[in-house]
Amino acid sequence: MRLRTAAAWLALLAVTGCGGGSAVSDYGTVVKGAKGTTVQVELRQGQRFSLAVADNPSVGDDWSLVAAPDTKVASFISEEHESEDEGPGSGGTTYFVFNSKRPGSTEIRLFDCWRCGQDRTPVTEESTRQSGEAIFAVTVK
Repeated sequence: MRLRTAAAWLALLAVTGCGGGSAVSDYGTVVKGAKGTTVQVELRQGQRFSLAVADNPSVGDDWSLVAAPDTKVASFISEEHESEDEGPGSGGTTYFVFNSKRPGSTEIRLFDCWRCGQDRTPVTEESTRQSGEAIFAVTVK
């Protein structure tokens, strides 16, 4: 019985990984975007890619995927965060990782809801001004 329990734990660790850090180690082609911009992205079929946006959760940045791609063209893998520094208040980058699939075009929209409430809606006038979308027009050839 102990041997089965130990084997089960080892299998779980192999699947989930151990310790902190990113669930995805390969971001593929990284494409940077920002609030208020539209970025054209051209990819090959079967290519991994990441949409990267600067963030700083300590000041209120909260990026999310609000318009997923056409699943025939690209598939979402994960959302990853990397800090520039370990110190409190340091900013970083959020990566939205995808795989391109079949030829075609799709749009991916990311939204930074700055200091928003639980319902992901800006709660003040300043929150509305600081929030915004980054749009990525993806074409797979």
